[in-house]
Amino acid sequence: MSEDVRLVAWVRGHVQGVGFRWFARAKALEIGGVSGFALNLADGRVQVVAEGPHKNVEALLDWLQGDDTPGRVDGVTEIWDTPRGGYDGFAIR
Repeated sequence: MSEDVRLVAWVRGHVQGVGFRWFARAKALEIGGVSGFALNLADGRVQVVAEGPHKNVEALLDWLQGDDTPGRVDGVTEIWDTPRGGYDGFAIR
């Protein structure tokens, strides 16, 4: 699949105060072609919004769910959608 997609993911666990957003941005830039942002939520989760080619966004999701993240990921809730655009690169919010 080479179509562009939008992923909204909520990452649960010990993911704040450990550089998680920075590493998510670095991974998105390493994968390439992925725009969006990572944001700390008040309830302790990190929200990641990513848009780009399906395989690239899927690679970012695989990383979010994997063992190579900082902190500890207990789970990821994901929603797939059509891209909305409007992102300039991948930001930390």
